[in-house]
Amino acid sequence: TMPLFLQIIVDDDDSKVWSLYDAGPRSIRCPLIFLPPVSGTADVFFQQILALTGWGYRVIALQYPVYWDHLEFCDGFRKLLDHLQLDKVHLFGASLGGFLAQKFAEYTHKSPRVQSLILCNSFSDTSIFNQTWTANSFWLMPAFMLKKIVLGNFASGPLDPEMADGIDFMVDRLESLGQSELASRLTLNCQNSYVEPHKIRDIPVTIMDVFDQSALSTEAKEEMYKLYPNARRAHLKTGGNFPYLCRSAEVNLYIQIHLLQFHGTRYAAIDPSMVSAEELEVQKISLHTSNEQEEQ
Repeated sequence: TMPLFLQIIVDDDDSKVWSLYDAGPRSIRCPLIFLPPVSGTADVFFQQILALTGWGYRVIALQYPVYWDHLEFCDGFRKLLDHLQLDKVHLFGASLGGFLAQKFAEYTHKSPRVQSLILCNSFSDTSIFNQTWTANSFWLMPAFMLKKIVLGNFASGPLDPEMADGIDFMVDRLESLGQSELASRLTLNCQNSYVEPHKIRDIPVTIMDVFDQSALSTEAKEEMYKLYPNARRAHLKTGGNFPYLCRSAEVNLYIQIHLLQFHGTRYAAIDPSMVSAEELEVQKISLHTSNEQEEQ
C-alpha cells in the first residue's frame, strides 16, 4: 500500500496541524511511529518507511504542530492516537523526538499508550544544551537566527558522501520550516525538563547512538545508559546526527531486531503473514558477521 499523507487537526485551534505519512498494512493496530528532531519533517524517515513497509511493517512518520510546552504536546499526541484509533504504539524518537517520546510515555504511564521505545541520539534532560535561559525568547527570534542555531549543531569537517547527502537533505527540510514551527521546537528542546524514569521503567527500550561526531555529549549518552540500565544498545560506529538517513540499512536492521520481541503478540508491528523466521535469522547472522569484520 502506498503511504497515505494525512493532515490532521485534533485541537480546538485549527492552526495546529499534524502532518503524517501512514504506510504499511492498516490492519496492524500497534504500529511504529517516528518522531523527528528539531529540524526534521515527516519525510526525514523516508528510508525507514520504504524498507520497513517492504517487510510488512506498519509505520507512521509525523511532524508536529506548533506546541510551546511538553504537556501541550503530550495532550495533542494522545488526541492524535485516539483519532487514529491506536491504543498502543511503538515510538522511534530522534533527538528531540526521543525526548518527547519519553515524556509521552511518562505522561501516559497510568493508562499506558507506549509499548516500546527506540531512542536515537536522544537525551533525558534538556539542561544539557545550556539553553534553558534562552528557551523563553526563541519565539521572538526571526527565522534566519533560529536556523543558524539549529545549523550550529550539524557536523562540520570532512564527511563521507552519505553523511554529506544526509546533512544536505536536513538543511533542505530545515528551510521548509517556518518561524513558529522552528521556535516552538527549539523551545520544547530547551525548556527546563527531564524524564522521570521510574514512571516508564517497564517499557522495553533500545538506545541507538553513534560513536562519531554528533550533537550529543558523552555525558548525555552516559546519563541515558544510567537511566535505562536494562535497555538494549544499538551502537553505530558512524552516522553523525542523522544515522536514519546516512546509515539507514543498519538503523533499519536495529529497528527490526527491536520489534522482533513483539512478533506473534497483539503488539506486533508487522503483518503476521510476512514474518519469516529464517529471513530474520539470516539478517541477524549477517549483522553479526559484518560487525565482527569491522572490529578486526
